[in-house]
Amino acid sequence: MVALSQQLQGEVRLDEPLSKYTSWRVGGNAQRFYRPTSVQDLATFLAQLPVSEPLLWLGLGSNLLVRDGGFVGTVISTAGTLQDFEITDQSIYSEVGVYCGKLAKQAARSGLSGAAFLAGIPGTLGGALAMNAGAHQAETWDLVSEVTTVDRQGTLHQRNPAEFKVSYRHVQIPADEWFVSATLTLVDGDKASEQEEIKTLLKKRNVSQPTNQPCAGSVFRNPENDFAGRLIESNGLKGLNVGGARVSEKHANFIVNDGTATAADIESLILLVQQKIELLEGVKLQPEVHIVGERA
Repeated sequence: MVALSQQLQGEVRLDEPLSKYTSWRVGGNAQRFYRPTSVQDLATFLAQLPVSEPLLWLGLGSNLLVRDGGFVGTVISTAGTLQDFEITDQSIYSEVGVYCGKLAKQAARSGLSGAAFLAGIPGTLGGALAMNAGAHQAETWDLVSEVTTVDRQGTLHQRNPAEFKVSYRHVQIPADEWFVSATLTLVDGDKASEQEEIKTLLKKRNVSQPTNQPCAGSVFRNPENDFAGRLIESNGLKGLNVGGARVSEKHANFIVNDGTATAADIESLILLVQQKIELLEGVKLQPEVHIVGERA
């Protein structure tokens, strides 16, 4: 049992159901669950954990599949907290709990251009930084000028983009460090046109994606010079299901939960789609979704 001091301001919960915090609405319980009230509170919490303690960082819970057996270790939830946000000239300082959609809209209201694509990313800035989230030929790390990370000892580090290896949907960061804030650099734009672009992007997303059903965003990375959704759809896999998990009829690179799915159903369907596309197309689709936790 991990002993924690009374200096913490956030709330520690034990055996907390993670299905409440994931966009697929599945997953077992977290052995320990913590929602910090500030970056300093988070640093204090981390400093008290054993270095061997498994950690899972959780934003809005999109792009994540937690298995039915839950997570043995500590889950740190930043959504709804770590919300400091400031716009100065052409720069945005934001902590990682800020929703990507809010960031995009605030930038547009300030007449800044370059962040509109973030409106279509269903997560927090922390998740966008960790996976270099992108849409519409733009990526998060195109904008990053500085980040702050925290390590296992609760020490904060100011780092610049040159210290990270960034690629398509992947960011390699120093071991046992996690993002807590970032500064993004944008360019001046027209307020009205930026806001209109966001409206257009959101309308397109609602038309083309199953936003009214529990899902986790794109399941597979796009292979080079192709699209995972095209491969899945062209091979007739829309509607393919395992239990309550189904390949969306609206967008083939999405798996939806009909309300009865387990994490095992979703993981089995991911594997089934991979196997079929490899057999039919000779392409091994790579999951974009992170799968964590214990099987039931």
